[in-house]
Amino acid sequence: MVNAISQWSVFVLYSILIYVDEDKVAEMTPEEEDAHIAQHLKVHDRLRPQGKLGPVVRLEPTSTAKRLHTDRELRVLDGPFAETKEQLLGFYIVDCETEEEALSIARSLPSIGTIFEVRPVKRIFN
Repeated sequence: MVNAISQWSVFVLYSILIYVDEDKVAEMTPEEEDAHIAQHLKVHDRLRPQGKLGPVVRLEPTSTAKRLHTDRELRVLDGPFAETKEQLLGFYIVDCETEEEALSIARSLPSIGTIFEVRPVKRIFN
C-alpha cells in the first residue's frame, strides 16, 4: 500500500469532523446503515482518484471511550463524558485547494441530522 500522505499535494489539509446523535445511529436498521455507508463510499470513489482523500475514521460509541486526565495525577475515566446531543462519530481528512472545496465535500456527505465541522489541519509532519 502506498503512503497516501507522501503523495499529497501542496494544498491545505482540512478535517471534516462528523457530529451526530449516537441514538440516531443506534436506531438505524442494518439496511439503513448499509445504505448510509454506501453513500459515503460514493464520495470516497469520487475523491480517491483525485488524490484528495486522506484517512477516514468512524469512531466507536462514546461509551467505549477512555479519557486520561493528567492535571494532578494520572486518572483514567470511562465515557461518555459530555452531556451533549451530538457526539463525534468520525472524521475525514481531505486535501483541498480552498476552504470552499472542503465545505463542498462536507456538503456532499450523507446526513442523518449530522453536523459537519470543517477545520484546517496544521501539518506537523514532512
